Amino acid sequence: MLTSSASVDRLSSLLERFRVRAHLFHSGPLCGVSHFAAEPGRGFLHVLRRGSMVVTHKPRHGAPTKVVVNEPTLLFYPRPLAHNFHNAPREGSDFVCATLDFEGGVNHPLACALPALIVLPLREVDGLEHTLALLFAETERLRCGQRLLADRMFEVLLLQLLRWLLDHPEEAGLPKGLLTGLAHPRLARALVAVHELPGDAWTLESMAAQAGMSRSAFAATFKDHVGETPADYLLRWRVSVAQTLLRNGQSIKAAADTLGYASASSFSRAFTQTTGVSPRAWLQL
Repeated sequence: MLTSSASVDRLSSLLERFRVRAHLFHSGPLCGVSHFAAEPGRGFLHVLRRGSMVVTHKPRHGAPTKVVVNEPTLLFYPRPLAHNFHNAPREGSDFVCATLDFEGGVNHPLACALPALIVLPLREVDGLEHTLALLFAETERLRCGQRLLADRMFEVLLLQLLRWLLDHPEEAGLPKGLLTGLAHPRLARALVAVHELPGDAWTLESMAAQAGMSRSAFAATFKDHVGETPADYLLRWRVSVAQTLLRNGQSIKAAADTLGYASASSFSRAFTQTTGVSPRAWLQL
């Protein structure tokens, strides 16, 4: 019997392999102009609690040059993007802000799949009230373990935001890719299976079986929602996992074995096809 995507855990295997760490760095009002620089591998999650502001970006960097925010709002930058907050001093807006460190930097699957900026009014997302209440309570006065707990609450907030995006892909304006695939009830089952077991001997037929679809229907639906073929996605996913394994000290042969390649040389060819460099050259970058 086919289950809906709501009964499939679409995020755990993804975020267990490719972690995102949040770090609180600001709590309280902002006045005047505040600049947030772009740093490799780093995103931002800002929560406007009250007040209003204007957000600006440089032209041709993937986000609108000007965004007006006049209600409690989340602002999520999944990739490095310099931005400025403009606040009238007499109307100092109240914020909590965290940096987000994406394991693997711009190659993190979520960083690749998301728009440059997501602006989401808090009223749009059910269930944020308790998380935000605890987050703001922790940032309003100094207590033991405050920063650690605030960091974890930002990570919970990110998870809740990602859940909302999966449930509202069109409203969120998500581009074709990983998240729009996970938002599809049938494709989600195949994608989660591949994410959890990247070293299995996946074929178009076996992935289609996970989705409960024929090969032809699965291939067409996958390309339409994810923007690439199942084989291309599988290759990119395996290489992304391989980069994490290599980064954590696993040998090229061990990574090849883990990911189901017949030999280190066949793994190296697949790696080079995707990244443009061999695993050994990539490790030296």
